[in-house]
Amino acid sequence: MVQYEIGETMTPLQSEKAPNACVLTLVTSKELQQNLRIPGLEMLLRHTPSAQDSRVCKTEVHRSHLCGTIVTPRRTKEQRPIAFGYLLAPGNVILCDDSGAAHTMIQRMQLQSPHQECGIGTFFHAFLECLIAKDLHHLQELEDRLNQLEEYVLADKLENFNAEMRTLRKEIIGWNRYYSQLDDMVCDLLENGNLYFDENELRLLRMVESRINRLKNEAQTQREYGLQVHELFQAELDMRQNRIMKILTVVTTIFLPLTLIAGWYGMNFHDMPELSWKYGYPAVIAISAVVLLGCLGIMKKKKFW
Repeated sequence: MVQYEIGETMTPLQSEKAPNACVLTLVTSKELQQNLRIPGLEMLLRHTPSAQDSRVCKTEVHRSHLCGTIVTPRRTKEQRPIAFGYLLAPGNVILCDDSGAAHTMIQRMQLQSPHQECGIGTFFHAFLECLIAKDLHHLQELEDRLNQLEEYVLADKLENFNAEMRTLRKEIIGWNRYYSQLDDMVCDLLENGNLYFDENELRLLRMVESRINRLKNEAQTQREYGLQVHELFQAELDMRQNRIMKILTVVTTIFLPLTLIAGWYGMNFHDMPELSWKYGYPAVIAISAVVLLGCLGIMKKKKFW
């Protein structure tokens, strides 16, 4: 458990908080399960959602507080999911974080905005801004991977495409769902049913909502681009199959007359004139060669190959 005082600056809380300051408390799911006791926060801690097994971004409005969860598609270097449970109440913000990402974000916020206005709305706006600050880079990486897949398809390198495309599609869908849920969460906060936020804080939340919408549109663009790349792959696959079928058709067309000749002269009827003719076998070979060359000539003229 770590506490910060959000006043004129954001600093670790040493003792009593300053007047009109907001206190940020960072806890873990394990501490919540162990009924962590902090003077004055026992009731709020009991209502703080756990970050463990959270699956959606949401806001729940209660009479005495706002609470919810934030689940991002990102993971830490140790492949731990980055998710938060949060609770907002007058003078208090509680974040439940099991990944350690919240501590890193708080340190970044201290460097970027050392003079932080007190207020739960102002802090939560800064927290969300820090949360999505590098998301555009992640979306750009997804676009680069789609570009690479597209180049592979155009170069007729279709091996392992489905496996890579399936992984990319899941990631893009995850980002799209994340921004949709995050947008709904901020919209619930903007309703301000408990009147926790003043006009300036509502303006800041509307700004972060607008940025989330832009990121959601970018994720949707990546999803549509992925569909176009998959359609290009399917078109290239169809063209490859058409080329194979074309070759098989040419071979079948060439050898069909020869099969007819072989079947006809393979009947071995006693009265067939060529059966006892000493030039019968060379004549059949000559006829077959003429038919073969004639078929090839016609197909070349028709540009079948």
